Amino acid sequence: MRSLPIAIAALLLSILAAGAGAAPPAKTPAASAKPAAMPAEAASSVATFAMGCFWCAEATFEGRDGVISVTSGYTGGTKVNPTYEEVGTGMTGHYESINIVFDPKVTSYAKLLDLFWHNVDPTQSDGQFCDRGPEYRSVIFYHGDAQKQAALDSKQQIEASGRFKKPIVTSIVAAGPFYPAEDYHQDFYKKDTAQYHAYRTGCGRDARLLQIWGKLDAYSPSVEKIVNGH
Repeated sequence: MRSLPIAIAALLLSILAAGAGAAPPAKTPAASAKPAAMPAEAASSVATFAMGCFWCAEATFEGRDGVISVTSGYTGGTKVNPTYEEVGTGMTGHYESINIVFDPKVTSYAKLLDLFWHNVDPTQSDGQFCDRGPEYRSVIFYHGDAQKQAALDSKQQIEASGRFKKPIVTSIVAAGPFYPAEDYHQDFYKKDTAQYHAYRTGCGRDARLLQIWGKLDAYSPSVEKIVNGH
């Protein structure tokens, strides 16, 4: 359950709070209501990805041209309507994931796939970055044959590029039921920007992405304005 990054984030936040004279906010509020399970959308307008921490995955796609909405949640498991705590045990089979509704007239699934690959470490088999556990592994959940083929082609291109010495372990599997996460997880980068920054930096996400890809495309301009406080 993010034990390592929470510890790092807590340390960073305590330093910030000491200067500001304010205590850092708790990660999990007492109330953690969840929306109802999300109904299926048309295959041509939905993309579902697991990229490690869904806070960071959500911020990657929010505000992009053609992206209508991004929802953090859980998919790939067996329990109906699981909670964050249940998924964090690694026993339900779910992944922290995001559901993207997009306009195919404005953006393409291929573009979303490109953003996905450049915001994960596709060689990491035990999670993503500092988040370890099966619920944090990277997965492309395809909706229909066209998305499946596009995902397989994109993975083959990454493998053929010669960029990685280790095997590409990102899975490509059929999408199943998607359950939105608790309200406090949605748009977390907006709700608690300081804690989001501390977590993301402490987890080493961007440092690793720069190391393996040589560039960062983690935020749209509108999201970057929020998280960087411009």
